[in-house]
Amino acid sequence: MKRFALVLVAAFLLCSVSCRQQPSPASDTPKVKVVTTLFPLYDFARGIGGDKAEILLLLPPGAEAHSFEPKPSDVVHLSKADIFVYTNKYMEPWAEKMVKGAGSSTLVIVDASVGIRLLESDDVHEHRHERGVKGQKDSHAEEHGHGKVDPHIWLDFRNAVMMIDAIRDGFVQKDAAHREYYMRRADDLKARLRTLDAEYAAMLATCKKKTLISGGHFAFGYLANRHGLRYTSAYGFSPSAEPSPRDLIRLSRLINKQGVRYLFHEELVEPRIAETIARETGAELLLLHGAHNISRTDFDRGVTFLQLMEKNFASLRKGLECR
Repeated sequence: MKRFALVLVAAFLLCSVSCRQQPSPASDTPKVKVVTTLFPLYDFARGIGGDKAEILLLLPPGAEAHSFEPKPSDVVHLSKADIFVYTNKYMEPWAEKMVKGAGSSTLVIVDASVGIRLLESDDVHEHRHERGVKGQKDSHAEEHGHGKVDPHIWLDFRNAVMMIDAIRDGFVQKDAAHREYYMRRADDLKARLRTLDAEYAAMLATCKKKTLISGGHFAFGYLANRHGLRYTSAYGFSPSAEPSPRDLIRLSRLINKQGVRYLFHEELVEPRIAETIARETGAELLLLHGAHNISRTDFDRGVTFLQLMEKNFASLRKGLECR
């Protein structure tokens, strides 16, 4: 908290210099400036805004999302933005203070979780863990401000569709003159997500294995909940705290008991724990992308959320032994 207060003070000092009125660039149609927190929001905003928007991803490519805290320069960027898009107060507990620090009276704020039923730790841990196998303690879920709420809403594609609606509405509110343009592009994105959701449902209904085991953090509760899978992981909702030896033994026993051949791991999360479990059990590691963020290489290549989810489709098909 103290650290973030210092960030806001520094941002104010920067803003007193850089935010003074400057000559506007010669342009008949200035682009809508959008600041987003996580990669899915960035990608959805870029898909909706097209050539009428400039999209900034606050999270540096390659950075781990759960430990991110904004810098003074981020607050300055936000003070100049037209739209701010964040996931929810559980994923970005610093968002509200950052908005206040930016001090913009014209900023359109988009909470992308509006209308989405958030899963709580009891929903996911009790009902989606293997019967008789306890999940992480609630204290794990309290890391990084998540409380008992799972913030990873975008991994249920029905939620992702609602997130696109929320972002689209933000664009329309700020730039009503191009309403039809934003509506059309949002509809196209949603159609592709609905198609992929149907493909996931059809494929996951054929799997021999129904338990998704991850050597990473508890990011895939919404995916499991959507498709009737059981789910367990080494970490809690945030990967910032090391799992206990007891957690590792629990996962190893479950893998051996069920004859699981594949252990999922995540992008941008230290793979040491997953590698340890794989070595102990003989399981093969498969990447399952949580899409919080992407690497610098993928960012520069213009990789999209849909492309990441298509790769996840292949990993799930192999890892859960589906047809």
